[in-house]
Amino acid sequence: MKALARCVMVQGTASSVGKSVIATALCRVLRDAGWRVAPFKGQNMSLNAAATPSGAEIGRAQAAQAEAAGATPRAEMNPVLLKPEGDGRSQVVVMGRSRGSVAARDYWTTRGELWPVVSGALRTLRREFDVVVIEGAGSPVEINLRDGDLANMRVARAGRASVLLVADIERGGVFAQVLGTLGLLRPCERALVRGLLVNKFRGDPSLFASGVVALRRRSGVPVLGVLPFAENLGVPPEDSLSLDEPSRDGGLDVCVVRYPLTSNFDDFAPLAAAGARVRYVRDPAAIGAPDLLVLPGSKATIADLEWVRASGIGARLRALADAGVPVLGICGGFQMLGDELRDPIGIEGSRGRVRGLGLLRTRTTFGPRKRTEQVTGRVRSGGFAKLEGIELGGYELHLGDTERNGSAPFADLTRSAGGERVVDGAVSADGRVIGTYVHGLFASISLRETMLRALARRRGVTFVPRGLPSDPYADLAAWFRASVDITKLLQAVGLGPRG
Repeated sequence: MKALARCVMVQGTASSVGKSVIATALCRVLRDAGWRVAPFKGQNMSLNAAATPSGAEIGRAQAAQAEAAGATPRAEMNPVLLKPEGDGRSQVVVMGRSRGSVAARDYWTTRGELWPVVSGALRTLRREFDVVVIEGAGSPVEINLRDGDLANMRVARAGRASVLLVADIERGGVFAQVLGTLGLLRPCERALVRGLLVNKFRGDPSLFASGVVALRRRSGVPVLGVLPFAENLGVPPEDSLSLDEPSRDGGLDVCVVRYPLTSNFDDFAPLAAAGARVRYVRDPAAIGAPDLLVLPGSKATIADLEWVRASGIGARLRALADAGVPVLGICGGFQMLGDELRDPIGIEGSRGRVRGLGLLRTRTTFGPRKRTEQVTGRVRSGGFAKLEGIELGGYELHLGDTERNGSAPFADLTRSAGGERVVDGAVSADGRVIGTYVHGLFASISLRETMLRALARRRGVTFVPRGLPSDPYADLAAWFRASVDITKLLQAVGLGPRG
């Protein structure tokens, strides 16, 4: 009988210390060393999701980690996904399928029932791979949450994982972060911690040499690396904290409306990487006169549409569209751009009809079925971006079906799971407004560069999009290897040289 795979777990002293980035880097480094690697996160809370080839919904970060590992994304890699809906409720996705919406109080009192799902998914991966790289969630020492833990030390104990603890030196208090976390762990949990990683160091790392010695002496755990602060490492963020600062480049101005329940906000990272300035705004006064105005995906389309109106952004958006500014809506944003949204059974909260923004001749009706599919296709009507005939790919993640009442369709698609051919999206008669259900649209080089060049011509400027690396995880792995003693790390987690 084949031995179960070893588990290496990345835990953090807090949220946003870099767990996802480091777990993704580890997936690629171990894959490059010859292991068959799978990522895993028992419970994830994020509005950034992805569809697997089989049509399961998992966290976008775990899909990216699978790509880095050279593995096919699957439901077992993120067996429980929570998608906040506001008002203390979340949609619960279990093994890639929605189980509906629950109040936070109800979930936190019953989440222990999901432990067999989480532990079973981990065992399945351990049977099929050589190494499982597990990402924790938040901090492992939220002592009030221990009893129903689905993501941290309970998972580490189940997988007999070697734990790497990540601290964020940029936020200050790195010694308190590390020593406080270790001090709050139970002895059996503390014994699983095999190494420390200090992340987001700015400046000369040799200046922290005495700090490394102090951490080692006081913790009794080796410091395996001090990783430099780096931007644009190519790993999708799990929360919207990353949206607070615009991308630094500014050849073209892309303004994305940031409503309360914005989802799949990494859709626009390729535009920033190609040289456009991508801004996320909440205030109509901050919109200005961008080259492209975007309504992104939403976890609660009708609620976010009401926010768009109440904030004044809806009126500003219509005025800019009338003035000729191109507008793009993706998924929930596409639904908002239509004439009407219908919710006959209360899927979005209250039954009835809601008036849309009226920039596309479409009508959306919400129903219980959620579409989670990878798609490929070709643009039929490219509108302002002149995209006709360009191939595209991505995935659908949405509730609701949209009828076109006179608008031209945007694209012809084929759904990967069953080979079904469908018509997607809508384009306004003047071509200034485009709506689509396809997430991940801008991963297509031809589509991305054609759109950016079309926007530049409208403004009368020359813009040459930067090419994105063919392997976005090679630079990430190089960043990790340059600052971490890989041989020492492998020894610490019980992985000798491959073979």
